[in-house]
Amino acid sequence: MLPWSTEFAGVLEEHDLTSTVLRGNPLGDPHVRPIWVYLPPGYGDDPGRRYPVVYVLQGYTGHLGMWRNRTPFRQPFPELADAMFARGEAPPGIVVYVDAWTSLGGSQFVDSPGTGNYHSYLCDEVVPWVDERYRTLADRDHRAITGKSSGGYGAMITPMRRPELFGAFATHAGDALFDAAYRPEFPMVARLLLDEYGGSVTDFLADFRSRIPMSRESDGPLLEFYGYSAAYSADPDGTVRLPFDEFGATVPAAWERWLAHDPVVMAGQPHHADALRSMRAIWIDAGNRDQYYLDLGAQAFRRVIAAAGVADERVYFELFDGTHRAIEYRYPLALAWLLRRMAGD
Repeated sequence: MLPWSTEFAGVLEEHDLTSTVLRGNPLGDPHVRPIWVYLPPGYGDDPGRRYPVVYVLQGYTGHLGMWRNRTPFRQPFPELADAMFARGEAPPGIVVYVDAWTSLGGSQFVDSPGTGNYHSYLCDEVVPWVDERYRTLADRDHRAITGKSSGGYGAMITPMRRPELFGAFATHAGDALFDAAYRPEFPMVARLLLDEYGGSVTDFLADFRSRIPMSRESDGPLLEFYGYSAAYSADPDGTVRLPFDEFGATVPAAWERWLAHDPVVMAGQPHHADALRSMRAIWIDAGNRDQYYLDLGAQAFRRVIAAAGVADERVYFELFDGTHRAIEYRYPLALAWLLRRMAGD
């Protein structure tokens, strides 16, 4: 009963997936990961019917259990999605909730010697695992990926890198245009690190791991930028390179490695442009007052994919009235749109 709970019209199945590619990862994080698979109403009625699949990625610091978080006057996305299917507002589909959390808060859904092979985990283990166990339409034209913030970032880059697997995606305020979203924060983060830890990342990590995490105001930004660096600019031996020096000045060699992961930069490259032109559907949105300027990133990404030749009729773009927070109501809108497009509407 709302607001405490609700009954699902469909079924949310919870499993554990034992990963080979995450075993022995650099951070020592678990290689057995929870995975949730939502089956729409009527899934059990017709054993011969197959369904499109949408994979859902979380933002930075997100892990699977947080989909159950309840805030006043709002419902978690799994409940919103279930209600959407129950009302018949979208063709039925399977929704897979993927966990790619790390002890640094996130993986950015990339393969990195600093965090582990989370891109390979998603593409080469999660997708086949789902196709083997459920009645999916196991082809890229019926497989989509969606997410918000860092999850939206993962939803942008994964189809560019693996277009044979994913033929559609939605990004809600996804990390993009790194020069606007990340680089302006360098001096602030550098000052925190210098003032509180003498500029030593090692000292920060030791302190962070010795007490209640997130109990200091500086924990969030320091962990976030170290976590991003571990994903984007770690050396082959696992050494993590920050993209700025102790005073916040950009370190070009490390920053170039970050930019190679920027969806706006990637979309301008010929092989990624080819992948984007092959997409059946691309949803891009962000709040027009996003605190991290990801509305600018959304606009830049929309412009570069247009320049790459992605047909306008395959793209939905919107800047809505809002910030980076409390936008989970947007997720079922994109989910329904993706499913309609995969169904041919």
